[in-house]
Amino acid sequence: MDYKEMLLNAKKNIRTCRVCPECNGRACRGEIPGIGGKGTGSGFIRNYEKLREVKINMDTIYSPQEVDTSIELFKKRFKYPIFAAPIGDVKLNYSDVLTEYEYQKAVVVGCKNAGTAAFTGDGVKDHVFNEPLEVIGENDGWGIPTIKPWKKDEILRKIRLAEEKNTLAVAMDIDAAGLALLGMQGKPVSPKSVDDLKEIIGSTKLPFILKGIMTVGGALKAVEAGAYGIVISNHGGRVLDETPSTIEVLPKISEEVRGRLKIFVDGGFRSGLDVFKAVALGADAVLIGRPYSVAAYGGGIEGVGLYTEKLGKELHDVMVMTGAKKLSEINKDMVTIVK
Repeated sequence: MDYKEMLLNAKKNIRTCRVCPECNGRACRGEIPGIGGKGTGSGFIRNYEKLREVKINMDTIYSPQEVDTSIELFKKRFKYPIFAAPIGDVKLNYSDVLTEYEYQKAVVVGCKNAGTAAFTGDGVKDHVFNEPLEVIGENDGWGIPTIKPWKKDEILRKIRLAEEKNTLAVAMDIDAAGLALLGMQGKPVSPKSVDDLKEIIGSTKLPFILKGIMTVGGALKAVEAGAYGIVISNHGGRVLDETPSTIEVLPKISEEVRGRLKIFVDGGFRSGLDVFKAVALGADAVLIGRPYSVAAYGGGIEGVGLYTEKLGKELHDVMVMTGAKKLSEINKDMVTIVK
């Protein structure tokens, strides 16, 4: 299988996604359930477009050197600073060609085989969390289950389940507090106070990641609550219309909290070049969502591995063309933001 064949298969298998040449949010705006952005879709669209304004500064005058794209997180070494973002309830949002278990097996195993890892999703029905967790357990805990901001007892129960599988970490997509669809299905979500988060994070020895941070203030609250890391994320533009893009808010957040917790970012990232831009502007690693779903529906485990290796090769090549021999050498002087 090659990349083009994978995309053609995905077009046949996904009901809601058109597998556009550019996954920019324009064709699917407002399509929820589905894979679009909320309302006008501007959150999704802006994520993608603002990344295009970050340009890479080429410099090939240096002594030849080996390039190392790897990163250490959760006391593990990953080949690339690239992770599959959590996506759940795939029958509702994508297609019934894959069951929840089959989809999550594709991303968990495909990422593991390629030297990275997948975050997995959660939903109203128990199987949306439990089946991905089953896959993670079958793969020596190699994955990061993500819990919605349910009532505290439900969150703690799911953390215990993650602990039983010895997962790499556990996450909460706190930005899902804006998913009214969950409440309409009879299981509401809500924001959480710093004190709530302290109790939740303090209940486990697993590294705890808060996904859905979009301000310096929010990042400082995550530090106060004791989070291992944050994901700068507007939930792919799916929970609030007319937000800034994640790449716009990344530099200020990183400037304030980097070194106190790990910084992940998602939203519109499509290539290894985009990953490089994120690292240059202060991220430790990147989460990618919709394209990983396309890879899973288009080629299963093989497709996910193929896409991951494509991203990794692109990142490697950009590092060669900018003189960065390891991730820690990528810096803001290697990019230019144009308006």
